[in-house]
Amino acid sequence: MSLHPCRPVDVTFVQTAPHRFANSVELNVTPEQVFEVLADAASWPRWASVITEVTWTSPEPRGIGTTRTVRMRAGMVGNEEFLAWEPNSHMAFRFNESGTSGITAFAEDYRIVATPGGCRLTWTLAMSGDTATNVSIRLARPLMNLAFRRFLRNLRVLTDRRYAVAAA
Repeated sequence: MSLHPCRPVDVTFVQTAPHRFANSVELNVTPEQVFEVLADAASWPRWASVITEVTWTSPEPRGIGTTRTVRMRAGMVGNEEFLAWEPNSHMAFRFNESGTSGITAFAEDYRIVATPGGCRLTWTLAMSGDTATNVSIRLARPLMNLAFRRFLRNLRVLTDRRYAVAAA
């Protein structure tokens, strides 16, 4: 599969993109535990069901500039670069390349805030596309947002199970 370059956006793109999806979830785990799950490549397909595989493509330690490849259903691929890496509070990445030529820019931002008894994760997904892709995103927006909220519910189930076992 050939990959197509994406516009190199910075972390502010998640506030200015033409298509933004922002959702939050209350988690019954610590910020450290949720960051551990987000940093674990094997966890992503377990909560974000569109993802089939995540492979880190740069060595540890992880941080700004770290890269990985994410494979998704329907043959979609994204080569990602991290724009923010603040353990236990914030991570963000962008696509440097996409398996879909219609996506011209893409970024995700994850912010974790401690709350009594756990933490709140706010996930913002942002993108822009060519004309046909932009029309498709506008039409599919309600279904896409529904899927993104379901992913966060899946993340809550995963963290509850993972850390309930660890705490027992």
